[in-house]
Amino acid sequence: MDATTAPHRIPPQMPLYGETNHIFELMQNMLEQLLIHQPRDPITFMIDHLQRNNDDVPRIIILGPPASGKTTIAMWLRKHLNSSHLTMENLMAKEHSPLAAAARKHYQATKSVPSTLFIRLMEERLSEEDCVQRGWILDGIPETREQVLAIQTRGIVPRHVIVLSAPDTVLIERNLGKRVDPQTGEIYHTTFDWPPVTEVQNRLVVPAGISEPETARNLLEYHRNIIRILPSYPKILKVISADQPCVDVFYQALTYVQTNHRSNAPFTPRVLLCGPVGSGKSLQAALLAQKYSLVNVPDSIVAKVLGQRLDEHDCVQQGWVLHGFPRDLDQAHLLDHLGQKPNRVFFLNVPLDSVIERLTLRRTDPVTGERYHLMYKPPPTMEIQARLLQHPKDAEERVKFKVDLFYRNSPELEKFYKQAIAVNGDQDPYTVFEHLESGIIHPLPSKAL
Repeated sequence: MDATTAPHRIPPQMPLYGETNHIFELMQNMLEQLLIHQPRDPITFMIDHLQRNNDDVPRIIILGPPASGKTTIAMWLRKHLNSSHLTMENLMAKEHSPLAAAARKHYQATKSVPSTLFIRLMEERLSEEDCVQRGWILDGIPETREQVLAIQTRGIVPRHVIVLSAPDTVLIERNLGKRVDPQTGEIYHTTFDWPPVTEVQNRLVVPAGISEPETARNLLEYHRNIIRILPSYPKILKVISADQPCVDVFYQALTYVQTNHRSNAPFTPRVLLCGPVGSGKSLQAALLAQKYSLVNVPDSIVAKVLGQRLDEHDCVQQGWVLHGFPRDLDQAHLLDHLGQKPNRVFFLNVPLDSVIERLTLRRTDPVTGERYHLMYKPPPTMEIQARLLQHPKDAEERVKFKVDLFYRNSPELEKFYKQAIAVNGDQDPYTVFEHLESGIIHPLPSKAL
């Protein structure tokens, strides 16, 4: 047979290694950096890039109108992510930098900094060790489309862009009460966030440019620029309402910057569904197998044979969904020892009352073999109802025992599968399926940065 048309027999270890070590993303990042920087010596450049090991550090842009709270959110993110917070002010205030001195001189004369000078200053700052190793947060930068294009041509590419939004009337009112601590740079508000310490209260100052006419002019300028900036970041942009408590804005921003964007890497689902008896694992496994052509592997396969089944060509090529196994930590270790590592694990949580309602009311007609449920699918006649039988495994005591056994073992399983996703299984099956599908097609969230 012609080798070019023969079916590819890919060892199961190969895709697992590539996925575990993010080989596709690694090669993609290196190729992007090579094309952006176009070094004379690509090999040395790639070695240096790999040694920096900073592809996953935060690279965040926060934009928003005056008084939207972007500096507060940026400072909180800086503390939480241990990244560098960059603003126009602290870039120009940098000591021992000819570029910063030139920017200050220009700003004092014209109240603005030429984009070319500003981008060079920012590029100089981003090349410093703290930004390279810990990442950065640009606060209110870029301000114009000209700056956006200049940033992009220098290879400064954010991973997440957050835009804060609020009605102008709210922003004007909020801006009038803004106060700044000159020692720490912390921002307070006379109504919404007044410091409890008297010493801090006494040293607060009114920042320049917060009067109503000045704020209105700044808002108009912002609206003119932002509509030309947003199209530059279509796939990494999130708009968050700033007209809500600052803590809520922060947690929405933090959640977003801890998400991973969808990758173009080949992905073969290996799905593990865990849940008590009656949680709907079998139905969800069937739905996933049907939609994504996964191999639906029943839990009745003996563990020794299970490893062989998951190593077969269809499972390696198409992926698989396994439900009902492992039931405890020992079985999880056995599955891991067989080299079968799921890349998505879901726990379907259903309360005991709902499980009892689902299972103990199931009946079978011994004449026709038809299955009924006394609540959801009652028999059509009294004659049929009179002859219905209950399977011994659906007896309430046995159901309670199995559910109790699962929830006694689940904490150890959840600890073993640290990236597992909890799903409320006590809702419509197709709603549950939508949650599972979302968890499969989107990257797993970062637990911490």
